[in-house]
Amino acid sequence: MSIKIFLTIFATVFLAELGDKTQLATMLFAADKEVSKLTVFLAASAALITASAIGVLAGSLLSNYINPKHLSIVAGIGFILIGAWTLFTASK
Repeated sequence: MSIKIFLTIFATVFLAELGDKTQLATMLFAADKEVSKLTVFLAASAALITASAIGVLAGSLLSNYINPKHLSIVAGIGFILIGAWTLFTASK
């Protein structure tokens, strides 16, 4: 395992997850005084691991049929479109 690749992926995913809906939902569950914080942590961690596993599997399958360079381009365009849509709807 390459530590450089590991740290790059960790930093990218960590920054992408900060302040998103997943983190906000987890904070709301943790704010409930009757809910075990360990349960919230374990359940949220398991959900993120499962979602990541789906992403890895989907990426592996797609890379068998589509050039990874083309996947990167499509993903980049997708992020740009989502950002543009977010800016457009926020300005209404």
